[in-house]
Amino acid sequence: MARRVVVTGVGLISCLGIGTEETWQAIRAGRRGISRIESFDPSAFACQIAGEVKHFDPSNWVEKKEIKKMGRFIQFAIAAAEFAMSGARLRIADHDAERAGVYIGSGIGGFDVIEREHIAYLNGGPRRISPFFIPATIINLASGYVSIRTGAKGPNSATATACTTGAHAVGDSFRLIRYGDADIMICGGSEACISPMGIGGFAAMRALSTRNDEPEKASRPWDKDRDGFVVGEGAGVLILEELEHALARNAPILAEMVGYGMSGDAFHITAPAEDGDGAYRVMKNALRDAGIEPSAVDYINAHGTSTELGDRIETTAIKRCFGEHAARLAVSSTKSMTGHLLGGAGGLEAGITALAIHDQLAPPTANLDEPGEGCDLDYVPNVVRPMKIEYALSNSFGFGGTNGALVFKRY
Repeated sequence: MARRVVVTGVGLISCLGIGTEETWQAIRAGRRGISRIESFDPSAFACQIAGEVKHFDPSNWVEKKEIKKMGRFIQFAIAAAEFAMSGARLRIADHDAERAGVYIGSGIGGFDVIEREHIAYLNGGPRRISPFFIPATIINLASGYVSIRTGAKGPNSATATACTTGAHAVGDSFRLIRYGDADIMICGGSEACISPMGIGGFAAMRALSTRNDEPEKASRPWDKDRDGFVVGEGAGVLILEELEHALARNAPILAEMVGYGMSGDAFHITAPAEDGDGAYRVMKNALRDAGIEPSAVDYINAHGTSTELGDRIETTAIKRCFGEHAARLAVSSTKSMTGHLLGGAGGLEAGITALAIHDQLAPPTANLDEPGEGCDLDYVPNVVRPMKIEYALSNSFGFGGTNGALVFKRY
């Protein structure tokens, strides 16, 4: 019999705040964290705005001599994991160590370090390349460092599936516990690619908003004036735990995780099919895994990136999956406030969804003044909504046509 899995801790770092409480209270208030880029001079770029994590001091979590050994995405992951562990009142004891694992992914990894070390090489040759270059950049080192620091000796893995990374890491961890390979998983996603090459690359694709004169209003999912997504950075890490294990240690339980779906578009590397087939199938698969009917779902934390095509097609997919019930769903995109964390988005938004269930409220979609053509669902515009949420879904879709959906339940 499959074992039950609960969420006992959530660690969030975003442009809205450093820590779960700061980020969550900002989301409840509908505050937007997008601003002009400060980490480099963006004046030459078409897009000059992002969701930067301001005033992040890694020495609050990492010994100073260790900081240079890790990219910013690793630092975010370590900090988010500590927030999650603290919230879960969890320490990995010796008797639990082999049953506790870590699964934290990133879409791009140490982009900042790659740029820095390439400049060092161009300026000074190969002798100027840091001996820490490789371990500071590779994606699984976020999981590696968290494992070392927490003493978790169970499954240790990472995923890199573009903007679905965090969701896949949480979903795979759910299955590891469900089928008996672990009792505790520290899981999610982290990203830090607000850099000249990161912003420049997405801007070259014409994927980003260029509303540079109104940064806070730039991320506007489903709005008729949306003009592209806004890059964000940060991390979202969850503590998933087998139910009986959580109860035995009197852990706080925020929500139960009951379903996970995956699908592939098999269509195009960046654009979804017009009928939203991949998104439709991933939601259908997640609901089937949870053993519930579409009518049981009350809230969806949507992928909702603020792109003209993506927002409209996700709406189409939701209507196809949920039928008449789609009109009764509350659907919101918290990317309107945090920006798009790419590989970190699924972890951040899974944590937000668990908190939404625990507090029984639907987070708002900021900046939604007038829905665009084909966007005709209840997107919880601008103001948080207290409501009964028994089941909630969190959607993530990534380049390459890789999709993930997570189902959470009120415990």
